[in-house]
Amino acid sequence: MIKVLFVCTGNICRSPTAEGVFRALVEAEGLGDRISVDSAGTHGAHVGESPDRRSAAAARKRGIELDGLRARKVRADDFDQFDLVLAMDRGHLQMLNQACPKGREDRVRLFLDFAPDLGISDVPDPYYGAGDGFERVLDMIEAGSRGVLAHLRPRLG
Repeated sequence: MIKVLFVCTGNICRSPTAEGVFRALVEAEGLGDRISVDSAGTHGAHVGESPDRRSAAAARKRGIELDGLRARKVRADDFDQFDLVLAMDRGHLQMLNQACPKGREDRVRLFLDFAPDLGISDVPDPYYGAGDGFERVLDMIEAGSRGVLAHLRPRLG
């Protein structure tokens, strides 16, 4: 079982969206029994909360359900439990690298490194924005998710 963890700030917008999108992609490919997905936040302000309603609504329009997901904070054992710990932006990457135990650094990566054609490094936080920010984030997350799956395929045999 390959385990993937998506990480943003509060685990209510970007990372649960990535969890939902990636899980749907994995299921559509028939790999749900071989790849496990979760999400977490670098901060604990929203622990136990559902994803932001705007994130959930944007995802639902694309057939992705975020119902049942609850925010949690990154734990020390996540670096042992997950094969990939994917930061939504460089700030998260820096925090994760600081918290990462020695010998596990290779598991921590920047999510959009798996979507180099986008030409950007960070998935922007749509929380305080207006307009189509959640839709743009979904586009980026879909591209990154396809790249992560392509990266993992060789390990699946």
